Amino acid sequence: MAALSCTRWLTRALVTAPNPRAWRSLCTSAVAHAAPRNQAEDVPVEGAFPVTMLPGDGVGPELMHAVKEVFKAASVPVEFQEHYLSEVQNMASEEKLEQVLSSMKENKVAIIGKIHTPMEYKGELASYDMRLRRKLDLFANVVHVKSLPGYMTRHNNLDLVIIREQTEGEYSSLEHESARGVIECLKIVTRTKSQRIAKFAFDYATKKGRDKVTAVHKANIMKLGDGLFLQCCEEVAELYPKIKFETMIIDNCCMQLVQNPYQFDVLVMPNLYGNIIDNLAAGLVGGAGVVPGESYSAEYAVFEMGARHPFAQAVGRNIANPTAMLLSASNMLRHLNLEYHSNMIADAVKKVIKVGKVRTPDMGGYATCRDFTEAVIDALSHP
Repeated sequence: MAALSCTRWLTRALVTAPNPRAWRSLCTSAVAHAAPRNQAEDVPVEGAFPVTMLPGDGVGPELMHAVKEVFKAASVPVEFQEHYLSEVQNMASEEKLEQVLSSMKENKVAIIGKIHTPMEYKGELASYDMRLRRKLDLFANVVHVKSLPGYMTRHNNLDLVIIREQTEGEYSSLEHESARGVIECLKIVTRTKSQRIAKFAFDYATKKGRDKVTAVHKANIMKLGDGLFLQCCEEVAELYPKIKFETMIIDNCCMQLVQNPYQFDVLVMPNLYGNIIDNLAAGLVGGAGVVPGESYSAEYAVFEMGARHPFAQAVGRNIANPTAMLLSASNMLRHLNLEYHSNMIADAVKKVIKVGKVRTPDMGGYATCRDFTEAVIDALSHP
């Protein structure tokens, strides 16, 4: 488990570095000293890597079943510890939340489905999903929007990354009725968290060899709140002279993504804007079923779908697309330094899509979730 421990130490160090220069120095040092790995090193001496699994609502359990089937076929050295947390199925409580948190804190890595949030107000403004992310301080949500070879959409050959701050902003759960028929909702923006997500975005761009970061905001209207976020991004940008920095107002960003998404590389933004933009961008390459996502804190990593939808209308119909969840699972394996298994699964998924014979309804085909999963398993044995 030495490699995993090293990875966790590095993540913690990067996020909590005392200043931006130390942050960048740690990143450069880690890349420079990374030793090549042998495929045989994928299996830790102690046994399988423990990973918390939270199937969630909607088609989540079906997608997790696909992940488990593919992992089994690929002999992936991961042991899933399953927990269930659902507000819509009356499977949510403080006790269950603490059990999930305990598991995630111990394992440091999790793969989760969408925990659906009911519309009705039942006395608690913060959903269990929001509380889970806050308690683990999962401040950075990363959605890599990339076209899949062989699957044609309106815009092809796209490759952009959306980085979203997801612990404050409009999703602070601070609402009250100040007078009868008048609701006030508070948007919280802090310098500390704005700087942190900006550093994360520039560090990500540096590590991944990307050229540009675009800060998305509405500072022309929300002059203090979004103004502070924009100011923090500008300050951090000065520490990364090799990375081009641009700013864009959120409404213009939406239009530009539809008209010319190729102009973007890495986009960083506050909570609500990120929630909207990652869904919009996912639609450019095929929808919620094909885009993976992940969330990070200083200590923990959570892997999930990039566009979080329960797809409740598909429950039990065996038509859900497991692509996004399988690619997220592949990214999780890479995070665990299981490069061989990660590449094996990602390559198998992309091969099935490129061949085009087995596609779920959302991709214009007639295959079931099970059909797609079996095709991926077959591709594992016939690379």
